[in-house]
Amino acid sequence: MNKIELLAPASSPEVLETAVIYGADAVYIGGEAYSLRARSTNFTMEQMTSSIRFAHEHGVKVYVTANILAHNGDLNGVRAYFEELKTAQPDALLISDPGVFDICREVLPDMEIHISTQANNTNYGTFNFWHRLGAKRVVCARELSLREIRTIRGNISPDMDIEAFVHGAMCISYSGRCLLSNYFTGRDANRGACTHPCRWRYAVAEETRPGEYLPVYENERGTFIFNSKDLCMVEHIPDLIDAGINSFKIEGRMKNANYVAVTVRTYRQAIDDYLKDPALYERNLDHYRAEIAKCTYRPFTTGFYYGKPSQEEQIYDSNTYNTGYTFLGIIDSFNEQGLPGFLQKNKFCVGDVIEVMRPDGRDEAFTVRAMYDGEGNAIDSCPHPKQRIYIDPGITLQAHDILRREGDREEG
Repeated sequence: MNKIELLAPASSPEVLETAVIYGADAVYIGGEAYSLRARSTNFTMEQMTSSIRFAHEHGVKVYVTANILAHNGDLNGVRAYFEELKTAQPDALLISDPGVFDICREVLPDMEIHISTQANNTNYGTFNFWHRLGAKRVVCARELSLREIRTIRGNISPDMDIEAFVHGAMCISYSGRCLLSNYFTGRDANRGACTHPCRWRYAVAEETRPGEYLPVYENERGTFIFNSKDLCMVEHIPDLIDAGINSFKIEGRMKNANYVAVTVRTYRQAIDDYLKDPALYERNLDHYRAEIAKCTYRPFTTGFYYGKPSQEEQIYDSNTYNTGYTFLGIIDSFNEQGLPGFLQKNKFCVGDVIEVMRPDGRDEAFTVRAMYDGEGNAIDSCPHPKQRIYIDPGITLQAHDILRREGDREEG
């Protein structure tokens, strides 16, 4: 059996550290240009270099995304960007455009290259084509079933990796190629600036009655006609492994540290439990389901893996997330009195019951006994996002522990 890689997203150095500490084997990140998340925080070259060093110190790989569909005006910038990446030393680049691929082979001849899902990778001939050109890995198109992936594995070189999404948001456009955002707002989804118009509510206007909007119904339940459920395959780890997938990819380079910690820790446990004892994995299915719901999510689907999705795989009545827990912050410091501190993400108060999520799988509830601002002044609550807070939890907290509160909608 091939080693299974758990691949996590990261929007910032903080989230990358969280992914590493909570059990990812590899992390994928974007620089300030040429990735498909232009509105994500992303990494400066200095941050990228230090974050890659941190990951490598913990035995974790880092892949840098450069997977835009490039225009003529992008190519010189791509070349300069790849020159800069020599100092950062990522483990691989994720590319979809053949022109960008050629520049990478020229500027970084020893760099491992992974072919993005944006390249429409739907058959073993495509996989073999990229392998002959020197690619080490191809990311499956989201439209592939497990049966199709199994066929691909049987018709490609055994030393070629198959990467596939196992969790996260689903795009309604083929392999993520979309023109809606560009048409409506001028922001090109294929160059990283998608405004997610697939999640909008639509109506019809008749030309002789301007201002009168007739709702567009997918069915009687609502009008969000392109609004897919989120992918979740934590209950189907055996089938993913049997299909020959090497890298299990979590979507979410726009998501916060709580989302990454929850998904990585849950999939890490599920994968390890199955490899240790399939019966143990089966006994823990309810636990995985409960854990994966402790971050922001939409209702779940298995996507295309077991056949073409039906109308039941869409959400018609809302475009909002469900929130199992509100993310409060990550322990990152201690004051002179030894109290744990963090940058607050959402409001909470003295007397609130808080849960600490730990990298080793343990969760523990406590009541906040006291709270202090960055200057040491006692306060009753922390209403200002990104405020430096120290708390008296009455229990031992450690660096990288995540604090969260059950319920409520997240603000940050």
